[in-house]
Amino acid sequence: MTAPLRIGTRASALALAQTTAWAESLGLPEGGYELVRITSEGDRSSASLATLGGTGVFVSALRDALLDGRVDAIVHSFKDLPTAPAPGIDVVAVPPREDARDALVAAGGLRLEGLPEGAAVGTGSPRRRAQLRRRRPDLEVVDIRGNVDTRLGRVLDPTVEEHRRLDAVVLAAAGLARLGREAVVTEHLELSDWPSAPAQGALAVEMRSDADAEQRAAVALTDDADARLAADLEREVLRILEAGCAAPLGVTAVVDDGAGTVSVRASVYALDGSDEVTVTASADRPEAGGLGERIARDLLAAGAAELAPLGAARG
Repeated sequence: MTAPLRIGTRASALALAQTTAWAESLGLPEGGYELVRITSEGDRSSASLATLGGTGVFVSALRDALLDGRVDAIVHSFKDLPTAPAPGIDVVAVPPREDARDALVAAGGLRLEGLPEGAAVGTGSPRRRAQLRRRRPDLEVVDIRGNVDTRLGRVLDPTVEEHRRLDAVVLAAAGLARLGREAVVTEHLELSDWPSAPAQGALAVEMRSDADAEQRAAVALTDDADARLAADLEREVLRILEAGCAAPLGVTAVVDDGAGTVSVRASVYALDGSDEVTVTASADRPEAGGLGERIARDLLAAGAAELAPLGAARG
């Protein structure tokens, strides 16, 4: 490539860390890329994601910069992308996926089951709130926002004001790993009984549909077929259920290359954690394309729309 690849990214520490790691994986010569920091509405506001209109608030400013030619590629946390296609934009690469699990960070090195009755646990996710209430209805679940360091500080920083102090927080394991903070994790919450958000731990790299062919080819080399398949299946469940950021939905797709199979497990929770619906399905890889739709239909048939705010319930 004659010109540096201009890569758009949110300006948060986590976004910069994951974008830089991906950019380095391109193997471009020195000066072969430049990062362009872009601030989104979601970064500027302290309101909840549901109030702002969902995780798409982190995406629109990046896509605007892509479409108007300020950048050549943009890097997202795949879970932040709306499921509807964006005209003129393609997901050119889904790099190898990081850990899809959630992680507990608790004072005193405690695990979830070891937290005392009434312990205050922070999260900004309706899914995690419902899962916490389902597993430990005796806990006080506290709604929080802020970057990773801010959230961790409410547990680990002894100078935090008493009224803001928490006993634990639940965060994405991938984000902690990308920031080099794995050591603070006191428990990884296993996907078998704590499914995470659709496409959690995966990145998506978007480019214009008419992107420079040489740049597009370089970006496409970082695509991982297993990561793309798993993320696409999980997001298909999200799309069919019309489950926005306020819906407590967890989905896990596992691609087993050795067996040549793909399995999907999904759970929808009552917002108060009082009930859940869980379904599973698997298929040989060549027939796996329909698993997302199958899971979504099975969830609806099992009564998921009566438990949680799903747009599909209105269909």
